[in-house]
Amino acid sequence: MPDATAQLTGTPVVSGIAYGPVIWPGARPEFVPSSVELVDAERAREVDRFSAAAADVAAKLRARASASTGVAAEVLSATAGLAEDRGWLSAAGKLINSGSPAADAAVAATKQFADLFTKLGGLMAERVTDLNDVRDRVLAVLLGSPEPGVPVPDSPSVLFADDLAPADTAGLDPTLVIALVTRLGGPTSHTAIIARQLGIPCIVAVDDLASVATGTPVLIDGTDGTIDVEPPPDAARAAAATWQKEADLVAAWAGPGRTADGLDIAVLANVADGPSARAASSKPVAGIGLFRTELAFLDRATAPTVDEQAASYREVFDAFGDRKVVIRTLDAGSDKPMKFVTSPQEANPALGVRGNRIATAQPELRETQLDAIAAAAAGSGADVWVMAPMIATVAEAAEFAARARERGLTAGVMIEVPAAALLASAILAEVDFVSIGTNDLTQYTMAADRMSAELATLTDPWQPAVLSLVSTVAAAGRAVGKPVGVCGEAAADPLLACVLVGMGVTSLSSAPVAAAAVGARLGQVTMASCEAAARAALATTDPASARAAAAQALAG
Repeated sequence: MPDATAQLTGTPVVSGIAYGPVIWPGARPEFVPSSVELVDAERAREVDRFSAAAADVAAKLRARASASTGVAAEVLSATAGLAEDRGWLSAAGKLINSGSPAADAAVAATKQFADLFTKLGGLMAERVTDLNDVRDRVLAVLLGSPEPGVPVPDSPSVLFADDLAPADTAGLDPTLVIALVTRLGGPTSHTAIIARQLGIPCIVAVDDLASVATGTPVLIDGTDGTIDVEPPPDAARAAAATWQKEADLVAAWAGPGRTADGLDIAVLANVADGPSARAASSKPVAGIGLFRTELAFLDRATAPTVDEQAASYREVFDAFGDRKVVIRTLDAGSDKPMKFVTSPQEANPALGVRGNRIATAQPELRETQLDAIAAAAAGSGADVWVMAPMIATVAEAAEFAARARERGLTAGVMIEVPAAALLASAILAEVDFVSIGTNDLTQYTMAADRMSAELATLTDPWQPAVLSLVSTVAAAGRAVGKPVGVCGEAAADPLLACVLVGMGVTSLSSAPVAAAAVGARLGQVTMASCEAAARAALATTDPASARAAAAQALAG
């Protein structure tokens, strides 16, 4: 165990301070390969046993998805889809029919697909954690072992893990699991995103995490990314209590988004479906800055009809009355493959046919979706805007804007590709607004997989190169008087939010739980201090210096 004064560091992704004992996830099922070869008469029965176990796992994950909302529901549903994946089930079935027992087949089939996902790299590589989680859950059923996952602690505790599967993070109780720390993962991993949704401090990419044993008291600072191991108890409790007082003040913030000198900044929410929109509508947000539509398309053999989509979208629009709702067209491909979308085999899917690019080969998908959005908007009082993801050229922006305007929709695009950021002035001449997706913009700017723990420092949204591109886009919007929003997870960081506003960003959209912290922070600063913080951050050459410079400028 480390000395009492030991401090570990990682990449901070959700601000906050927490103090409590460490818990680690329970052991995964112990698997010992079998030396027995099944006789012919046993194989069909063993296939049935494996299929039943996989179906049981999928059903449990779907039940959790149904009880969840937003990102949690989306990732649980996607993980359930892995348990039902025909390729994986078929591979295991072939192995069983060749004589392998079900448990051996589950392990071998998973390795086949895990190796493939790893070779594909990018966002697909992150699915290995999810696939291994499905494998372990199926093994637990086959072996009669307890379901693997995170234990329910008796008192508020800090969860440490090498990595966490969506099925683990989506079911956490934030009153008992008060912070998350992982050895792997990045600032935009599922663990980080759901930690934001839960509103608990989170640090990822921490080396030497295994040196801290279960029960060890730790002080977590999700703002600067530090873990103090066995700190002086009185001082640690005081730090956590001070943070809690600040959190209570944030919780009292009721909007609207406005700087101390009266400049209005729209503080918006990211949602994925009707239930998450209804939950977000109770938060002090001015509307929706990112309505992800993928949930309506997941786990379907065929594309949803215009009427099915319109009904789904209308749920979200109605939840926000006459407020603004920015809906993103289908961002399929890469890490979100759709069963009914014909996708080529790609060496690097994150740089391939995804987002708006699917419309080139299958234009009916986007046309049908725009029809559904227009139909839902026509029957709603919401102020509906629509934007396309993965735009890289001015021509793509103009083409999408024309299709949206044909249906009477306010048209915009996402700035996620450095080329689009560099051509922001020309793109803004074609559209009504832009929204910066900082998750992908950071990944593509830094040439670093946003899910890689080894590259977590590179995928930090405080990277000065990323801030420079954001500043370029914001300046272009300010020059022509058109809105420039940020809808990536960077908008959930209260300090970074001040910097973005100082650059000229007009709206900030993130997980609803982050709205109060962002809004409260903006209410404490003037536009002049935000501009000073932006200049200070842009003058640095690394993320840590950018954070420190911005904080100092705001304090001064």
